[in-house]
Amino acid sequence: MRRLLNASPQAGGRLFLGLVPILAVVFLYLLASSARHAENPTDRLLPPVGQIAAAVQTMAFEADPRTGEIPLVADTVVSLKRLAVAIVIATATTLLLGLMLGLLPYVRAGLGPFVATVSVIPPIAMLPILFIVFGLGETAKIVLIVVGITPIMVRDLALHVGALPQEQLVKAQTLGASTWLVTLRVALPQALPRLIDTLRLSLCPAWVYLISAEAIASDVGLGYRIFLVRRYLAMDVIIPYVVWISLLAVAMDLALVALSRAAFPWAHAPKAA
Repeated sequence: MRRLLNASPQAGGRLFLGLVPILAVVFLYLLASSARHAENPTDRLLPPVGQIAAAVQTMAFEADPRTGEIPLVADTVVSLKRLAVAIVIATATTLLLGLMLGLLPYVRAGLGPFVATVSVIPPIAMLPILFIVFGLGETAKIVLIVVGITPIMVRDLALHVGALPQEQLVKAQTLGASTWLVTLRVALPQALPRLIDTLRLSLCPAWVYLISAEAIASDVGLGYRIFLVRRYLAMDVIIPYVVWISLLAVAMDLALVALSRAAFPWAHAPKAA
């Protein structure tokens, strides 16, 4: 008997089903915007498409007379640089600590409670401390992202490495492998796909911490621009910026998926029934 849980859409069907919620949100926005502007033509909460398009033209294609830079381009470049540096640091730290915590009992006993404690501290609460210690420059913003996502990533990777079948570790040692070789030849290849998945799940918090830091202390960046124009209720600028951030996040996620599939195809092979 055919059951719903065994039915899956084809490629075209998946694309259509994925677009339906997005198109529904756009349609509802257009309806709400039209209704509000019919009652109040000066309404700023839900700007019409023409007003949003004019704001996009100004922010994305026209240089700022004061700086000579295109605002959206300048904000995007700076924000992505901050995010990239933080992600590289967080990923490298996660790989090192995750392997050590997952494989070495002494390291797990010594650092495990500390990592678990840090992972439950709200990073935003530490933002004033970071600004006091590191100043209002780039370092504090990058450190906030690193502190915000690294502990959770480390715990996830350590749990994954610690759950590797003991038979694999025993067989490798029986063949004469040292701790170093077991780490490189057994644990590392199985940890890397999980590291990418963990990083994908950490992209959203990373963006949250980036936007938060830029909103509080910055003079350029996507978060800075959103919080700058909010005082003027400039929803025609805020909405395109939010959409742009969403597109960047989706592109990063898809890039990580493509990287994982290209580098570790065995991790994405369909499971046997």
